[in-house]
Amino acid sequence: MKVELVQLAGRDGDTAYNLERTLQAIATCAPDTDLVVFPETQLMGFPTAGNVHAVAEPLDGPSVQAVQRAARERDVAVVVGVAENDAGTFYNTTVLITPEGIALRYRKTHLWASDRGVFTPGDRYATALWKGIRVGILICFDIEFPETARALGQLGAELIIVTNGNMDPYGPTHRTAIMARAQENQAFAVMVNRVGEGDDNLIFAGGSAVVDPFGSLLCEAGRGECRQIVELDLDQLKAARMDYRYLDERRLSLPGERIEHTDGRRELLIP
Repeated sequence: MKVELVQLAGRDGDTAYNLERTLQAIATCAPDTDLVVFPETQLMGFPTAGNVHAVAEPLDGPSVQAVQRAARERDVAVVVGVAENDAGTFYNTTVLITPEGIALRYRKTHLWASDRGVFTPGDRYATALWKGIRVGILICFDIEFPETARALGQLGAELIIVTNGNMDPYGPTHRTAIMARAQENQAFAVMVNRVGEGDDNLIFAGGSAVVDPFGSLLCEAGRGECRQIVELDLDQLKAARMDYRYLDERRLSLPGERIEHTDGRRELLIP
């Protein structure tokens, strides 16, 4: 499977600019590309509580529809982040769009500080089968919680796609996290981040990456705009899970015990 990571500098609240650059990237992807991945909220940038009503669109709105047409014309799948308006409720959403339409929608479940008061958190994880591989999606801050990728692993994920809007000084945090999430779940992970400046003097950290099911980096971008193409060797999924499978070998039913020092406090037994 050939994946293109499109690391761009977006403009917050400028959908026309972001959409034009997105469509251009899809139109110029390699002829044999299977999947093109963009950053978090790529189409609208990051809205505020004051303008989210004007910026966010439904998934059947003009921007997502334009991406669907581009994906169909190029016969390629696209993963792209949007500010979603669902009947007046707003979500930080990423969609997997195939030539047939939206195959998977994920609403960010762990809201970063600047998301709160703007977006409503999502309430579920999901995976979808596409071209024989089961795909799951996470968004930015989500990957700092092992439980998120584990939830996708329990749903059979073999490829975890992360749309990212991670800023300085947290680039190293997500570099570590994406490698750990892939290794823990013995799955490929593809993370695509934004670069350049954003509102409120944010500087986005780049560092888009692909990680194999052993937790090893296959590629890593710098801090500038770029496009990287990686061929995923799906046989590595079998190799990583040949001798042991973390999901099958977990022992979660054992009791836990927190031992306190003998200073008058009781020992606590957690069933």
